[in-house]
Amino acid sequence: MTEEVFRNDAYVKSCEATVVSIDDAGIELDRTVFYFNSGGQPGDIGTLSTADGRVVEITDARMDRDSGRHLHIPQDGAPVLAVGDAVTAVIDWDRRHRLMRMHSALHLLCAVVDGGVTGGQIGADKSRLDFDLPDTALDKEHIHAELNRLVEEDHPMGARWITDDEMAANADLVRTMSVKPPSGLGRVRLMEIDGVDLQPCGGTHVARTGEIGPLRVGKIENKGKHNRRINVHLED
Repeated sequence: MTEEVFRNDAYVKSCEATVVSIDDAGIELDRTVFYFNSGGQPGDIGTLSTADGRVVEITDARMDRDSGRHLHIPQDGAPVLAVGDAVTAVIDWDRRHRLMRMHSALHLLCAVVDGGVTGGQIGADKSRLDFDLPDTALDKEHIHAELNRLVEEDHPMGARWITDDEMAANADLVRTMSVKPPSGLGRVRLMEIDGVDLQPCGGTHVARTGEIGPLRVGKIENKGKHNRRINVHLED
């Protein structure tokens, strides 16, 4: 099982690691700073470098759903690594940090819009959430103002853990209607925005809402009878 360095500290940009397996699906390390594609947040990109000068460009990081392996996807034609190789894993920090800001912004959106989440996607510049809001008129200007108010208030953010039993007893914490938090591991990770929002999340986030920066609400779209899609953009 790969040690997920990013899970405890989203600001770690690199780590030393050892290759434990390689196949056509990708490269598995004993530990990694690469977040894998999950929960609407894209996998990280970056490099794996060896002391002898080999540099492997990583174009994606994914979780193999069958085996549970955390896989780093190399660019075609990249230098060959071998099991046992020591590598330095480095993420594209500029991209990751924008994804962190956007992911945290969507948690603010959950606090502003009262509705179950039916889908979503996080991007480095634009993200979206789909809400189950039949026959609801959404005020774009109000949402815009509330999001930026919460950013400017600079609320602390942080992760904490609860047991599976505590999660089962507090099912109202789950905002996503189609995806439930993993169970059977003994504990569930929550992301808390102090005084604003609390929900299960395994993604990477900023430390304070002020770090998100100014936001702009884009299109609000009807996607079927029940779905209302709200697009949010970083302003820088």
